[in-house]
Amino acid sequence: MVLLDPDDPRLVDYRGLTDTVLRRRVEPAGGLFIAEGEWVVRRAVASGHRLRSLLLADNRVEAVGDLVDVDDCPVYVAPLPVLEQLTGFHVHRGVLAAVHRRAELSLDELLAGADGRPAPRRLCVLEELSNPTNLGAVFRSAAGLGIDAVLLAPTCGDPLYRRSVRTSMGEVFALPYARVPDWPNGLERLRNAGFRLLALTPADDALPLDELSRAVDTGDDARLALLLGAEGPGLTEQALTSADLRVRIPMAGGVDSLNVAAAAAVACWVIGRRAD
Repeated sequence: MVLLDPDDPRLVDYRGLTDTVLRRRVEPAGGLFIAEGEWVVRRAVASGHRLRSLLLADNRVEAVGDLVDVDDCPVYVAPLPVLEQLTGFHVHRGVLAAVHRRAELSLDELLAGADGRPAPRRLCVLEELSNPTNLGAVFRSAAGLGIDAVLLAPTCGDPLYRRSVRTSMGEVFALPYARVPDWPNGLERLRNAGFRLLALTPADDALPLDELSRAVDTGDDARLALLLGAEGPGLTEQALTSADLRVRIPMAGGVDSLNVAAAAAVACWVIGRRAD
């Protein structure tokens, strides 16, 4: 169905995609999120998410024709200038989908093992990561480097925000995640579940990550939770106090720290390595 009017009410799910305040108000409450790009949409479908609708640039219909019949969802087609007026940006990938959200897991459900997965042994725990690009990058690193699940403080952003999903290349669909509602007191529930809480910080008195195995059990069956804070300020003092151990990435050349997404990749590689 070709649409030429950006104000067409059938396209309301896609309106103002660059307006962060609007999307935070509309998407979770409306039970949807937006997937951008052919690869990400395919990842969403492959992970069992149901499409609410597809919106395609008129030059992309043939390339993604097999998606048109998925879920028997409405498919809207529009010229690129109309898409740009509608969404607020140049949709150069030419493929957008409105996707139904699943109910979020509770912390107890995640720790018990979600969607038939075994109970997690390696966690990333994120505090105050509101930047969607950093959030998506952390999910991508965690998924690729041996982390089983992600926990979010209440102040973290939405992993299913369009830019988070895009930056993660759809890996937000690969990892189960949940929010820790009582922060940071809820971290005690991880400790009760057998996790050692490792707070990543650039502080000089923190243990270098390459010495971690000397201080704690890092074997395959060990349960480790890596705490990461926001870009710039890092973890709050309350979160640092809640940790069992503070760890750092040894730096050179007078650089004090890495971007949180880069630091997450390094630390996930260290704690995610397992024989299996």
